[in-house]
Amino acid sequence: MIRWKEALLGLAGLAATALPAAAQDGNPLTLMAYAGIFRENYAEAVVKPFEAANGARVQYFEGGTSSQMLGTLRAQKADPQVDVVVMDVTTAALACAEGLVEKLSPGTLPVLNDLDPQARQAGGECGPGVTFDHLVMVYDSQSVKPAPTRFEAMADKAQKGAVGLAAPPNIQGLALTAILAKAHGKDWKDISAALPTLKAMAANTQTFDPKPDGYSMILNDQIRFATGWNARAQLYHDQSKGRLGVVLPEEGTAFQINTINLVANSKHRDAALAFIRHALSPEAQKAFTERMFYGPTNTKAQVSPEAMQRTALAPEYRARVIGLDWDEMLKLRDNWNQRWRREVISAAPR
Repeated sequence: MIRWKEALLGLAGLAATALPAAAQDGNPLTLMAYAGIFRENYAEAVVKPFEAANGARVQYFEGGTSSQMLGTLRAQKADPQVDVVVMDVTTAALACAEGLVEKLSPGTLPVLNDLDPQARQAGGECGPGVTFDHLVMVYDSQSVKPAPTRFEAMADKAQKGAVGLAAPPNIQGLALTAILAKAHGKDWKDISAALPTLKAMAANTQTFDPKPDGYSMILNDQIRFATGWNARAQLYHDQSKGRLGVVLPEEGTAFQINTINLVANSKHRDAALAFIRHALSPEAQKAFTERMFYGPTNTKAQVSPEAMQRTALAPEYRARVIGLDWDEMLKLRDNWNQRWRREVISAAPR
């Protein structure tokens, strides 16, 4: 059972005018998305303005990882308790294929025509990309000097016990594997090219499931290195006054896309579609990007140059993105999970 921490985010005194009655009864629209720092900022930048503008209530459920969210959707298939779900592109593709989320078209959501083509393609026939991000390496700038420049810094024998890696099926582990395969071979799909470096990293790894996350573990003096996502890393960098270092390694990076999806058989379908329209609007995209440095997927979002320079859409970042096909990744995922368990995790000290 997945334990949800539930919070009601609402402006109860507002008159309900813009949304259908179904969204204004005793069962508010339910959004399932990431916990922690994502929730804090998404609630302020996207959820609360939607509630205020529409006289609506949004119930935010912390769904855990995307894989956990997929498990929740599967368990609730016969009686969905969620209306909208934000999850990573690989997991969303599985949800789409299994009929757990609805197919969407510009006829239903005209805002889809304003999205970056990569955001449209990411969700296939179902939910489109709602944020862009990319993989980075994070480190403790107080204890790691000089600043590292490559993922391979995590393979240095001097860092024994100081590394946190998010192993597959976590999307970070899949992305890291693809990046190292590309860096040490010609094809990002060739896991054998990545395995020597991954095994060397594993020998230094304290945990393959950083909790609550690698950023916090570094700031709590538990590890010195981890992989992470740029948007969260940038925010933690600011909050820690630079103690959390952020590196886009020389080996390259992988573009990561979170999608926003309408749950099949949603009990509040019209309200859910209204929320998705809002989340993809230029205004909401601008607000979230400037608050948390996720790249906007709406091409009409007028984001400040200062904020955009710290996102996945900054030119110097995009130049290092490897050509990773997430549809192909889905086909490799199970095999890579098994190879990690047999060959990478087994190389960790016991």
